[in-house]
Amino acid sequence: MSNVVDKVWATLEPLTDPEIPVVTLRELGILREVRETPAGIEVVITPTYSGCPAMGQIEDDVRSSLAQAGIEARVITQLAPAWTTDWMSDEAKEKLRAYGIAPPHQTRQDVSVVKFMRRPVAEAVACPQCGSTHTIVTSEFGSTACKALYKCLDCQEPFDYFKPY
Repeated sequence: MSNVVDKVWATLEPLTDPEIPVVTLRELGILREVRETPAGIEVVITPTYSGCPAMGQIEDDVRSSLAQAGIEARVITQLAPAWTTDWMSDEAKEKLRAYGIAPPHQTRQDVSVVKFMRRPVAEAVACPQCGSTHTIVTSEFGSTACKALYKCLDCQEPFDYFKPY
């Protein structure tokens, strides 16, 4: 890696997801690649799902951080291969749990750009508050479209579950 690419990674490392401020874009796998091309530096980002409303803010945050560091780069949104929760780091999953969001299970499925059906969650979703797996889904959509709303039947707390993709 070149010094410029290293500087870009270091500059973008602290950027967090606007909807989940405890995890970085890199930990989530949204910040995919920094590459040096004949045309200059390119930063590649991928949305967690098509139509993610946070992508505009993420792109603005990337551009702003680079500009503040005096780095000229193009920001490229790449849709294929489609983002998967398997790209999340273990650290990100633990941060989600500590924040009160149940992290996704590993998908163990092929990733494709178009998905017509979602396989139901086969594994029990553990409550991030008490750890119980005695939980139920109350809504397929939680605080954002990439999360489902669950309720723990033991501690009675509602919580988001980051859906596996």
